[in-house]
Amino acid sequence: MKQPNIILIMTDQLRGDCLGASGHPDVKTPYLDTLAARGTVFDNAYSSCPSCIPARAAIHTGMSQEHHGRVGYEDMLDWDYPVTMAGELAAAGYHTQCIGKMHVHPLRSLMGFHNVRLHDGYLHSYRYPDTPYYESQKIADDYFYWLKNELGIEADVTDTGMECNSWVARPWIYEEKYHPTNWVTSECIDFLRRRDTTKPFFLMASYLRPHPPFDAPEYYFDLYKDRKLTPPALGDWVDDGALKQSGRIFDSSTGPIDPELMRQAQIGYYACITHLDHQIGRLIQALVEHRVYEDSLILFTSDHGEELCDHHLFRKSRPYQGSIHVPMILSGKEELTGSARNTRSSAVVELRDIMPTLLDAAGRQIPGSVDGRSMIRILKGEEKPRRWLHGEHEAGINSNQFIVTAEDKYIWYSQTGREQYFNLKEDPRELHNLIGEETYKERIGWLRTKLIESLDGREEGYTDGQKLITGRRPLNVLSFLRNRRNEV
Repeated sequence: MKQPNIILIMTDQLRGDCLGASGHPDVKTPYLDTLAARGTVFDNAYSSCPSCIPARAAIHTGMSQEHHGRVGYEDMLDWDYPVTMAGELAAAGYHTQCIGKMHVHPLRSLMGFHNVRLHDGYLHSYRYPDTPYYESQKIADDYFYWLKNELGIEADVTDTGMECNSWVARPWIYEEKYHPTNWVTSECIDFLRRRDTTKPFFLMASYLRPHPPFDAPEYYFDLYKDRKLTPPALGDWVDDGALKQSGRIFDSSTGPIDPELMRQAQIGYYACITHLDHQIGRLIQALVEHRVYEDSLILFTSDHGEELCDHHLFRKSRPYQGSIHVPMILSGKEELTGSARNTRSSAVVELRDIMPTLLDAAGRQIPGSVDGRSMIRILKGEEKPRRWLHGEHEAGINSNQFIVTAEDKYIWYSQTGREQYFNLKEDPRELHNLIGEETYKERIGWLRTKLIESLDGREEGYTDGQKLITGRRPLNVLSFLRNRRNEV
């Protein structure tokens, strides 16, 4: 079979439930719903280390977090992986292009792509006065460089007055064409014009939104501002102490304590999603015009979710569904995806599965370093889906480990020893912590055993192979990766 063109549409901080095709009661996503109707939706797709850097390491390498070495968030650590998704596709004869967010270091690392048109969003570490010239976002980031050429040297995404991790929301102040979401689509369309038409292409369209700032154009705010929105989930296990302490801070990890500001955050987040959806629609129309839409494989996903005030939480890194559950759509003809159109799969999949899936579609052998599984082979019945997935994230006192399945989830906080168990099949919004329920004692014990197996031998010393050990110092980068940087 002829190698298909491959388009990976990547978003940042999009919850797995925030699609019309996934039954969300408020969010409207007609173009993403179209992709879903033309393919398969994976209802149990996860980010096993839910923040930007470790999640993207899984995508680019196909590795689990214990093998790519990033088990938390840390900037300024070199990405020198010898085997990458784009590199393997380039070796398979593809013209490879990334447009948008990479979030690697150094910023201009190609990671196997032939070319990158970069926009990483606002990154604090690359904005400080002591940042080297060639690593400064104002120079290295193509979108920021373009925006300043268009609107003047002082123009920036911060001109709205909002911060890149904040729950504050307000509409974009410039023309829509200057918004970073529009810029990514425009650059993708230009790639279709200038690509090497003698080769199949791999395009990674990597969007920043709906990651804050919540700054969609005003039209999209208007779609939601007068709607009655579903309130955030609030479990009966939640303590509001942190909210009372931090709920007046503009970028708090709890979200706002003011109900109206909470509603405005929802409006802003949903506005960014529908704006993103319409720009993906613009890209789809360009694919149709270039006569590559019908014969292309399109994979849509996000690096992690957004808690969006569920359980008095905001952003990501914690083990709840708003943070770890991501959308995953494999769209295209049945001979490309391995499944009939307009179908759903209950298989537990993870971001590490993207690389082997795309290599499988390209007819490229999957390297031995890859931990992920081809979703195409799973849909064809050629490979069994995993029964459970181990996830984690370093977060200080909130450092967490979890085991998730298609039906339930076990959580262990490594610094406090706190445990939680949720029956996701009956309680998808995690309203009831069942850790002390006798009915689930055996099941919880089995999941705990799987976590012990996953952590056995890890340098942090989280287990002795028999039990979990509370209070061991968490790491955000495993020592082999840090030592590799020091050796260089």
